[in-house]
Amino acid sequence: MVFSSLSFLVFFLPLSAALYFICRNRIWRNTVLMLASLFFYSWGEPKLLILMIAAALAAYIGGLLIGRTRGGVRKLIYILTLLLLIANLFVFKYLNLISDTFRLSLKEIALPIGISFYTFQILSYVIDLYRGEIKVQKNFFNLLLYVSFFPQLIAGPIVRYQTIEQEITNRRESLSDVAEGLRRFVLGLSKKVLIANQVALVAEHLFASNASGAGAYWLAALAFTLQIYFDFSGYSDMAIGLGRMFGFHFLENFNYPYAAVSVTDFWRRWHISLSSWFRDYVYIPLGGSRRSRGRVILNLLIVWALTGFWHGASWNFLLWGLYFGLVLIFEKFCLARLLKKLPKVLGWLYTMVIVILGWVLFDLTDFSVLGHTLKAMVTFAPTDWRAVLAQDASLLFSVLFLLPAIVFSFPVARRLLRSEKTGAIVLKNFLCIVLLLVCLAMLLGETYNPFIYFRF
Repeated sequence: MVFSSLSFLVFFLPLSAALYFICRNRIWRNTVLMLASLFFYSWGEPKLLILMIAAALAAYIGGLLIGRTRGGVRKLIYILTLLLLIANLFVFKYLNLISDTFRLSLKEIALPIGISFYTFQILSYVIDLYRGEIKVQKNFFNLLLYVSFFPQLIAGPIVRYQTIEQEITNRRESLSDVAEGLRRFVLGLSKKVLIANQVALVAEHLFASNASGAGAYWLAALAFTLQIYFDFSGYSDMAIGLGRMFGFHFLENFNYPYAAVSVTDFWRRWHISLSSWFRDYVYIPLGGSRRSRGRVILNLLIVWALTGFWHGASWNFLLWGLYFGLVLIFEKFCLARLLKKLPKVLGWLYTMVIVILGWVLFDLTDFSVLGHTLKAMVTFAPTDWRAVLAQDASLLFSVLFLLPAIVFSFPVARRLLRSEKTGAIVLKNFLCIVLLLVCLAMLLGETYNPFIYFRF
C-alpha cells in the first residue's frame, strides 16, 4: 500500500485517524498507531512482517543489555547487535546480487519492502544508545511503534529515535497540527500524482524507444530527474504531514535541491536524512575531514560506495555512488574556490548537468543500455522525432508537464507555504481541497502509479 493509492486515501487513513482520535488515553492511541502500522506493512509483505518485528526485537534486547552492562561486555553486545542487523540487511537485500554475480546456485530471496529505511532507523537507535545520546526504551511496543510507524516506514525520511524520543509518550496533538499535517500531505500527494506520474511517462517512453538519439535521451533524463524529485520529495511531504497529524514532528528531507549551485550544495539539500545519517554514523567515525588528504578521499569513497549500494542491489547503484563520490572529491580539493567565484547561474548549470547524468546511472540497471544511452547523449547522436512520436503520440501531452515541474522545483511558492497569515491559510486550505479532489479524480481514472523508492 502506498500513500497515493485509493485504498490508503479512502479507507486506511480515514479509519486509522478516526480510531486514533476516538481514543483519549496515550497508551491506546499508541496501540492504534502500532496496529495500523503493522497492518499497513503486512498489506504488501504479510510473510515478511515477522522479519521487521524480529529486527526490532533484536534492537530492543540489545538495547536493554547495553543499558545494563559496562566496559568490554557492553561493547561486545553493541557490536554483535550491529552485526546482526547489518547481516539481516545483507542477506535479504544483497545475497541475490552476490549469487547472480558469482553464479551461485542459491534460492531467490524476496526483498522486504522498506528494509533499508527501517534497518537504518534501528541502527541509529542502537548507536545513539551506545553513545549515551538517548535513553534505553524499556517498552518493546514503543520501540516497535518507532520502527513500524507507517508514515515513514516504506520510504522514509529516515527518522532517528532521538528526534521523536519524547513524542512517543509525551506528544500533544492539536487541531492546528492536524490542519497543517493535512495541508502538507495534500501538497506531497499533488507532487506525486499531478507531476511525478505524468513526467514519468516521458522518461519511460523515451528511454525505451529504439528511435531515441541525444535529444530524446536528454529529454528523458530531464524527465526522470524531475520524476524522482517530485516522487520522493512528494512522499517525504506526505510522511511529514501524516506524522504531524498524529503529533510527531519529523525533520525536513528536501530543500529545493535543484536550486543548488554545486554538487556539494545539492547533497546538502537532497535526501537530507540519508546524507546526515552517513555523515554522523560512517564519515565522522572514519575520521571525516580531520585526516590526511589521502585518508579523506578514502573516507569519501567508502561513504559514497555505501550510499550507492544502500539504494539498491545492482552494480549500477555502486557506479552511481562512486560517480558522485569522485565529483565531490574533485569539488572539495580542486573546484571549491572556482565555484565560489563563478556566477551562480554557471554553478547551477554545471550542477544540473552532473546531476542529470547521475540520474541516468541511477535509472538504467542494464549496463549495455546504459552505455548506449550515455554514448548517444555525449556524442549528440541525432534523434528521429517522427519515429519517436509515431510510437506514442500522447507523449506530447505528457511533455507539457515538464514546464510546471521545472518551475515548482524552485522555491517559487515558499512564502505562501510558510505564511501563517489568516488570508494565506484560507487560500492554502482552498487550494488543498481543490488539489485533493483533482488527485482523487486522476487516481480514479488511471492505473499508472509508479513509485521509485518503494522497494528500497
